[in-house]
Amino acid sequence: MTNHSQGFRYDHDVSDEEPATDSDGLRAAWRLVMEVVLDQRFRWAEVAAELRVSQAGLRALLAIDPVEPRPMRDLAQAMNCDASYVTAMVDDLERAGFAERRTSPTDRRVKTIVLTPAGRQALRTVQDELLAPPTQLAELPAAQRRSLARHLRSALER
Repeated sequence: MTNHSQGFRYDHDVSDEEPATDSDGLRAAWRLVMEVVLDQRFRWAEVAAELRVSQAGLRALLAIDPVEPRPMRDLAQAMNCDASYVTAMVDDLERAGFAERRTSPTDRRVKTIVLTPAGRQALRTVQDELLAPPTQLAELPAAQRRSLARHLRSALER
């Protein structure tokens, strides 16, 4: 296994040889996918700093529907976290001018989260920068990239 730009290694005490139990290569394939994904974790901090929000704020920004406002409790459930944590993330987004709380038109006790125009632009930035393919994949020949996409799509459709 190679040691990539940020030094992530999942196999500190594991030899480079595949375990005998991995006869179909599944474990090796999964470890390689995770190495590529986890090697990109530094991008979260860079994008958060660029937008002047926390990394948790980026997570919330990605979870907020830019078209359909959703109640904060639904956001907490979708993000699998406590409602108080969502409150802190939304506070962060509000301070940055990316989101605002609004009263639900159907129940005034419910607060929904709406992205502002600046928030929609920030969401595009986050999507472009965090969801951009990592260099390790972008440098593959086009045929290999298509094959990888086809295999991953097939796995997700099962």
